[in-house]
Order: sequence, then structure tokens, then C-alpha cells
Amino acid sequence: QVQLVESGGGLVQAGGSLRLSCAASGRTFSSYVMGWFRQAPGKEREFVAANSGSTYYADSVKGRFTISRDNAKNTVYLQMNSLKPEDTAVYYCASGDRSWYSNTSPRAYDYWGQGTQVTVSS
Repeated sequence: QVQLVESGGGLVQAGGSLRLSCAASGRTFSSYVMGWFRQAPGKEREFVAANSGSTYYADSVKGRFTISRDNAKNTVYLQMNSLKPEDTAVYYCASGDRSWYSNTSPRAYDYWGQGTQVTVSS
């Protein structure tokens, strides 16, 4: 049974930082692409970042967010700096190996975490 458990969300002022973690179990972690997506109220889920060994970022977070992974700990991280109110959303981590889809597409991932809330106040 594959499980992804996010942590690290919370309330932060604009300009602040948060670090999200996602602990994975149930599959060979290093073999899979790990991604972060987010969903704000009333909006569709959107890509944030992915790590396949190479890293990929949405334009909206490039230069502010950093995705990293520790294969020994089966954990992927999302360091978020210079946070803005528009970064407010539920953040989900995902794991997948559907290489026929782009790493930026939710369709590339077959397992998802439960989400962690990030709220950025102005």
C-alpha cells in the first residue's frame, strides 16, 4: 500500500518561508517522479514543481520555491520562500511513473497525499 503523508503547512505572512515535507512508503521511492501540486478554493489543481532527478517548476514559483528529495529517507521537500498571498492553497504531493505524460500533468501521477494547507496573509 503506497502512502504519501505531507506536513509543514501553516499560516505565514507575505514574504515569509515554509518548508513542506512528504514522506512516502510502499514503493521504491527513488524509481518514481515526485511532484507538488496545489489547489486554491474555486480553482483547478495546478502544477507547482517536480523532481525526477531533474527539477521542473511552474513559472509562478520559479526562483522562489525549491523541490528536493532524499531517497534515503523516502522524502520529498518543497522549500517555499518569498511567499505571496496568491500562494495560498492546499498543497499535495504525488508520486508516479507514467512517463507518457509530462511531469507537469496530474495524469503522470498515480498516488497522492491528503494535502496540507498553506495560508499566506498580506
